[in-house]
Amino acid sequence: MLQEKPWKLDALLRLMVSVFVCWYSGSLLATTLHVLQANSGTRKYYLATCIALSALAGALVLLRRPWKLETFQRQLTLLLFAFYTGIFVGIWAQQLAALGHSTISVGQMLIITLSFQGAALVLVDLFLRDHGLGWSEAFGFWNHWQWAVVFGVIVACLFFPVGATLQHFSANAIEHFTKLGRPEEQQAVRTLREASSWIDRVSLGVMTILIAPMAEEMLFRGILYQWCKRIGFPRLGLWCTSLIFAAMHSNLASFIPLLVLAVTLVILYERTENLIAPIAAHSTFNAINFTLLYLQQPPITQQPY
Repeated sequence: MLQEKPWKLDALLRLMVSVFVCWYSGSLLATTLHVLQANSGTRKYYLATCIALSALAGALVLLRRPWKLETFQRQLTLLLFAFYTGIFVGIWAQQLAALGHSTISVGQMLIITLSFQGAALVLVDLFLRDHGLGWSEAFGFWNHWQWAVVFGVIVACLFFPVGATLQHFSANAIEHFTKLGRPEEQQAVRTLREASSWIDRVSLGVMTILIAPMAEEMLFRGILYQWCKRIGFPRLGLWCTSLIFAAMHSNLASFIPLLVLAVTLVILYERTENLIAPIAAHSTFNAINFTLLYLQQPPITQQPY
């Protein structure tokens, strides 16, 4: 049975808000990259973006400072002001950019991934330091790690055809029983498909196969699920974290297979007592999809770099 972890509620809240702030800041930076490439920015846009990013950076600083009872009200007021200033001004800036529904470029995707999953790895490390724990102690990395890797890879290989079947039926059901038509590909998948050089593909591969699985498993299975389990709601933790995991990929056809995958990863973590197992499964699943995606593409004939 997986040992419960002593995650503190205040540290958990700081972690989740910090991850959101980093992700939103990354979305603003990705928008700015698009505006620069299109040469469509205005002074008003750049001013709004600078104000939003400055406010969000201030919110991150306030989140990391020690909270004392005598200064709690002042710190909370400043935090809320900085946070909502960054969010509302950021929304205004993105409206000024008027991106429409254009495909996310490789550069934009790298910025978004680093600002979410990349920042999450750093923030998780700070979270664990607040608890006086290292990664191995917190997530059981040395607990029969060889078997954890093997089980993770096997589970991913067994799940892949199941997930592909579920996605196929989900897409058909959406097309036939709703007025939405054939579901579109995820933006991330479209970007991966349209990557035009080996440098782009290798960069995206590192993000997809290594960074994203590590960060997401630490957040969803290693911290959020464990916290729900510790306060006495393991089933609620399993389903809530799995639903959030599936929903954050923003693709209706992938929702059911990703939900089943997330539940499988929780069970794998429970059985092995080592987070390496779901990380290996998640990474292998992404690697299979990533490889098949490019095997279906024509070979690269020109190198733009």
